[in-house]
Amino acid sequence: MAKQLGVGVIGCGNISTTYFSLAPLFKGIEIRACADINMEAAHARAKQYGIRAETVDEILKDDEIDIIVNLTIPAVHYEVTKQVLDAGKHVYSEKPFVLNVKDGLDLKKRADRKNLRIGSAPDTFLGGAHQLVRHLIDAGRVGRITSGTCYVMSHGMEDWHPNPDFFFQPGAGPILDVGPYYVSELINLIGPVRQVAAISAIPAKERTIGSKPRAGEKIPVDTPTTIHAVLEFVNGAVITLNASWDVWTHGHAPVELYGENGTIFVPDPNFFGGDVRYTKRGSEMKARPKWEHPFSEPNEKHKNGMRANYRAAGLADMAIAIGEGRPHRCSMEMALHAVEVMTGILKSGETGKFIAMQTTCERPAPLAVKEAKSLLARSKGTAVKRAAKQ
Repeated sequence: MAKQLGVGVIGCGNISTTYFSLAPLFKGIEIRACADINMEAAHARAKQYGIRAETVDEILKDDEIDIIVNLTIPAVHYEVTKQVLDAGKHVYSEKPFVLNVKDGLDLKKRADRKNLRIGSAPDTFLGGAHQLVRHLIDAGRVGRITSGTCYVMSHGMEDWHPNPDFFFQPGAGPILDVGPYYVSELINLIGPVRQVAAISAIPAKERTIGSKPRAGEKIPVDTPTTIHAVLEFVNGAVITLNASWDVWTHGHAPVELYGENGTIFVPDPNFFGGDVRYTKRGSEMKARPKWEHPFSEPNEKHKNGMRANYRAAGLADMAIAIGEGRPHRCSMEMALHAVEVMTGILKSGETGKFIAMQTTCERPAPLAVKEAKSLLARSKGTAVKRAAKQ
């Protein structure tokens, strides 16, 4: 049985509830403490989940904590991760784990010096639906992927989010906020990117908050909210990525991948589950093959019904990989390459030039049914119910 590593959380905002709720699903990890610059928030989460509330300094010195989950805002991800590594602990960060390649390379050096691991969300590409797509591609069902499209479009967060300011500032926008799900999925399915090009725009220079208590307040928009990008992959595939928060409604599939012998329709990479469909040459659409992957099983109730949510799978995989001495799937190299792809897209939008990638990475190992089951705790049913009630 995998050794259980103690986990501490820095940053007790909304996203922290996902980790607190879902971590019990997995082997290899146990959340033992949390910290926040706002100790009131830390104490509230600690009471809610039966763990310790500590200051940031205390959690970094806590001998019972092996891994820190960095859930602070992206603007301070680098500084907090640096503190964690310098304190001698492994770190798993929310996305994006840094905002530029220079900071990512610095963190890599710090981790390597102390033989520490860095992991990063998103881990949704480990979901059952996306691993089925990976299986179909690796098995050659549609031949080599040559091109495709990705669409991540909505009208932004100002209608419902109480404090949407951050989403429209540098460091966010649709590319850096939701783009990591799509770029990580593409790297998982196709491999690393060679170069990118993009055109970007800010159609609306300000947004109006639609939710209380700030309803009616105007906020500025200082980062592109509509981006049309083209990604050329090392294997030769060319993918179009359209990301926008200026679209009310559209009819595009989240991801379509076109192979030499067929097409795969990929469900939304923002989620673990969904329907997978594919064709072979000119044949009719094939139904989703039987694929009893545990990370496809719906376990949370949403307004549109039950949905599969296994966030913290990447954290658990990293903890177990540390003990087994193997690479973890949500690797620093993959996360850094994704950051360069996304910042390259934004740079291309500013300059009108193609941007060549300086980093690369290996595709993460697939997570087939057997490997996914091995990550789950024996008390899966109880943990799923507990997660669904949060």
